[in-house]
Amino acid sequence: PAVSRPCVPPSLAMYACAKFVSAPALVRRSSRVLCQPLSASVLSSPEARTEQVPPPHPLAHPPVPQVRPGTHRTIQTSAAHRDIDTAAKFIGAGAATVGVAGSGAGIGTVFGSLIIGYARNPSLKQQLFSYAILGFALSEAMGLFCLMVAFLILFAM
Repeated sequence: PAVSRPCVPPSLAMYACAKFVSAPALVRRSSRVLCQPLSASVLSSPEARTEQVPPPHPLAHPPVPQVRPGTHRTIQTSAAHRDIDTAAKFIGAGAATVGVAGSGAGIGTVFGSLIIGYARNPSLKQQLFSYAILGFALSEAMGLFCLMVAFLILFAM
């Protein structure tokens, strides 16, 4: 048993939705909340707010909470903000670890060049090997610096 519904033109449906959303009572109540700064409701501690006089009429606008001058406001971190901070740490540490792959590519290039140079001129074996060890050490140092930055991001921040 299919229920037949009357077909409402999209323009009429949008008009009905707009009339519902822009009802005067809804606009009056939500515009006051949307216009006040976020810091007035999130950052101010409850003891920093002044006492409020109740509105004279039930449909009147509620007064905006005022903060006494000279009071200390603390930033309260919610669980969502901590999750975002933790995710940012992991992303930063992962981005810092990319340098270790560059170090591996550099070490491969150094020893590949050592083999090519030794094949071209075997008499320079000792000098080429000392240059290869120097290149290996510098490339490895860069990789270790990247790893150190990743651990600093994870555990020191």
